[in-house]
Amino acid sequence: MPDNSFPAAAPSTRSLRLGVAGPVGTGKSSLIATICRSMAGELQIGVITNDIYTDEDARFLRSAGVLPEERIRAVETGACPHTAIRDDVTTNLLAVEDLEADFAPLDLVLVESGGDNLTATFSPALVDAQIFVLDVAGGGDVARKGGPGIARADLLVINKIDLAPYVEVDVEQMVADAVEARDGAPVLALSRKQQDTVDELCAWVRGMVALHRSGLHTPQDPGPMAPHFHADEDGGFVHTHGEGDTVRHQH
Repeated sequence: MPDNSFPAAAPSTRSLRLGVAGPVGTGKSSLIATICRSMAGELQIGVITNDIYTDEDARFLRSAGVLPEERIRAVETGACPHTAIRDDVTTNLLAVEDLEADFAPLDLVLVESGGDNLTATFSPALVDAQIFVLDVAGGGDVARKGGPGIARADLLVINKIDLAPYVEVDVEQMVADAVEARDGAPVLALSRKQQDTVDELCAWVRGMVALHRSGLHTPQDPGPMAPHFHADEDGGFVHTHGEGDTVRHQH
C-alpha cells in the first residue's frame, strides 16, 4: 500500500477544513447543525454545502439558526457532487477560500457532500480531514460493506442510534463491525438527542482543530477502493483492489 499522505504541515493559521460525506439521508446536515450549535461559542465556523441543482441543505442550516446566515453557502455542482469534492475541487475550493477571506479568521470550515453509495471521499487538496456518516436506518450490515469512506475517513459516525430499537439494529454489533472494517480507527455512535455522544463528537472536532493548528495532523488521501464485502450463496467474500494488481477475492 503506497503512502498517500501529504507532508506534515507547519503550524497553521487558516481554518481546519473538515469534510462531511455519506449516503443520502444519513443525517449529515443534522450532524453539521449539531457541531455548529454546540461549538459556535468557542470556534468561528463556516459551512459549504454541495448538491447538484439546489441549495436545500444550506437553507435548512440557515433556517435552523445555527450560524449567521452569511456563513452558510451552497455550491450547486451541476453534476454528481462526488466529482466536485474529489476529481475537480475548483468550485468548492474557491467557495471555501472566499468564505475564509470574508470572515477571517475562521477556525473551522465544514464542507458537506451527499452521495447515494459508500464511495464519496474528499480530495486532500480540498479538506484537511473528513467524517463519513452512516445511520442505523440504512441497515446494521452497512458498516461491513466497506468502501473508502467507511475504511479511511478520519472519523466514522454511526448516526441516529436512538432509532435503533425501531429498525431492529444492534448498535454494539454495528460499531464492532465498523471498528473491524477500519482496523481500529475512530468510530462514534451518535444521537443528537444523547448529550454524551454529542460531547464525544465535539471533543473529536476540538482535538482535530488543535492538531491542525499545531501542524501535527497530516491530511490523508483515501487512495484506491478499500476492501469491501459482497454477499453470495456461500455467505460472501471480501473484494480487494490492489494497486497495479488484478482483482483479488478472499473468502
